[in-house]
Amino acid sequence: MATTTEAPSNNEMAKNAFDLGAFVGDLGSIEDDAASDDVSLDGLDQELEECKNDDVVTNILSKGTKLRDHTKGVENNLRQVELDSIQDYIKESDNLVSLHEQIRDCDTILSQMETLLSGFQGEIGSISSDIKVLQEKSMDMGLKLKNRKAAESKLAKFVEDIIVPPRMVDIIVDGEVNEEYFRTLEILSKKLKFVEADQLIKGSKALKDVQPELEKLRQKAVTKVFDFTVQKLYALRKPKTNIQILQQSVLLKYKYVISFLKEHAKEVYIEVRAAYVDTMNKVLSAHFRAYIQALEKLQLDIATSSDLIGVETTRSTGLFSTARGPLKNKSAVFALGERIKILKDMDQPALIPHIAEAGSQKYPYEVLFRSLHKLLMDTATSEYLFCDDFFGEESIFYEIFAGPFAVVDEHFNSILPNCYDAIGLMLMIRIIHQHQLIMSRRRIPCLDSYLDKVNIALWPRFKMVFDLHLSSLRNANLKTLWEDDVHPHYVMRRYAEFTASLIHLNVEYGDGQLELNMERLRMAIDDLLMKLAKTFPKPKPQIVFLINNYDMTIAVLKEAGSEGGKIQLHFEELLKSNTSLFVEELLLEHFSDLIKFVKSRASEEPGSSTEKPITVAEVETIVKDFASRWKAAIELMHKDVITSFSNFLCGMEILRAALTQLLLYYTRLSDTIKKIVGGSALNKDLVSISSIMYEIRKYSRTF
Repeated sequence: MATTTEAPSNNEMAKNAFDLGAFVGDLGSIEDDAASDDVSLDGLDQELEECKNDDVVTNILSKGTKLRDHTKGVENNLRQVELDSIQDYIKESDNLVSLHEQIRDCDTILSQMETLLSGFQGEIGSISSDIKVLQEKSMDMGLKLKNRKAAESKLAKFVEDIIVPPRMVDIIVDGEVNEEYFRTLEILSKKLKFVEADQLIKGSKALKDVQPELEKLRQKAVTKVFDFTVQKLYALRKPKTNIQILQQSVLLKYKYVISFLKEHAKEVYIEVRAAYVDTMNKVLSAHFRAYIQALEKLQLDIATSSDLIGVETTRSTGLFSTARGPLKNKSAVFALGERIKILKDMDQPALIPHIAEAGSQKYPYEVLFRSLHKLLMDTATSEYLFCDDFFGEESIFYEIFAGPFAVVDEHFNSILPNCYDAIGLMLMIRIIHQHQLIMSRRRIPCLDSYLDKVNIALWPRFKMVFDLHLSSLRNANLKTLWEDDVHPHYVMRRYAEFTASLIHLNVEYGDGQLELNMERLRMAIDDLLMKLAKTFPKPKPQIVFLINNYDMTIAVLKEAGSEGGKIQLHFEELLKSNTSLFVEELLLEHFSDLIKFVKSRASEEPGSSTEKPITVAEVETIVKDFASRWKAAIELMHKDVITSFSNFLCGMEILRAALTQLLLYYTRLSDTIKKIVGGSALNKDLVSISSIMYEIRKYSRTF
């Protein structure tokens, strides 16, 4: 135990000795160096200063122990430790021998393991080669399987497409034509297409066995669906059949029949197509013919060839009456009136003739025209869409409607040459334009050429009737037209209503050709009106006649709307200029001396060097004459205006203009008198301006 306890102490000392040597070097060399006088101690103080913090050095220095003694103690401790280690090794020698034997045994075992693992490595390399071979075989088998599956799939499809199941044969041969029959037809169609699609299939032995059976089924199916389709088509010929409902609810359900025939029996399809075209052509032609005949019973005759603007009011009208009545009974010939409503009712259903006939209703031809073409549009739209859906071709529509178009054309061609209603013709032109817009919105082009043809037929007829009106004005018989009456002439009223109607119908269209024609008509009426005015012997009634006609024309144009344009402006200018002329004529009739004096002498200065200056005597008669009768003269003017002008408001405007002009003349007279020497003597006879103003206001209140 003492040895064991001391050993750590010696180890510590040995450690301390090792550490000291590291700092001060070998002790023997120190001793030798001390004995030598040549040893340099430079830097020792610095080294000692650096080592003063070392515990061992500090302990030695503090105890004053010599280094040599301390070194010997350390050596002794190390020697003792070495002896103790030898003793411990001797004690453990048996264990070391045992450990050596164990290590040798382990080495033998590891050598065996190495041999075994080397054998395993060789076997694994062999297995890897086998696995690679198996992998290649697996990939080859997978490819073969894929090819076999693809072949099986194609073969299965081939078998499925080429075989003829007994169930399909039963349905095609004995089944009723219904939805199941159509599904079976589709299967048969696929099989027929399949055997025709590939040249390789045509050479197969399976096809040689099946093809005769497929051909028999095709022929049976074609015969059966042909009979079925023709039967359905003949149902369209039954009276009172609603064709659109039958087409939509019955025929469209069987449209696959048409596709089947088109693909597998072209000649039979052509026969079915021809049967449908013939049936619908006859049915629709008969319907339109019956409808037109019914509409003709509802027609209200508006105008005849003698209903022209410039034709006198008494003339034979031909078939229906022996003489024409007054213009007011024939206003529809020239005035648009309620007829404009037809353009707002474009989407209304077509007339039902028997209902209208039961109510004893009659309509202008444009109403019947719109109704007929509304029915034509709706029928054509339905038939066009049906043909496109059922037959898959648009051209069949034009073959079907060749008959209906011919029926409508025949009717229209019989009506148009006898139509002298220019307003009605223009309404029909606008109706056709609206119908073209409707068909364009529907995106149905089937009536484009027909509507264009009708439009092209209407314009020349309108131009011809318009030229008849124009010629009636240019070639008018003044003797038969002239009436000893200054009120608006019936010819001018016809013109005003006719022009207002055409202007109103041209608002949204801006047809330059129509505007040019109306300008020609305006020039003709101007010329005729001036000729009629000159038949009055005196200027005043001529002017009154013109003013009344111009005023009436402007009023009619304004009633038609705010679109009178330059024609209205033209008549307003004429009215203004003739109003000024009438005012002068009216004032000259009652105040001629006053007006002559003012116009001839009032502008002269009293002191001017004229041969004959204005004197009091010269104006005294005028002043006294005016003062004595100006109120009575104004009253006569008022009565004259009231009786001369048809339009009270126009007359009052003219009267006010005349009184205002009179006031201006009298004011100039008064100013002239003030400048005359001795003119103040006439002040007592002068009428005050305020009195005249009061009188003017009194007549102004009669508005």
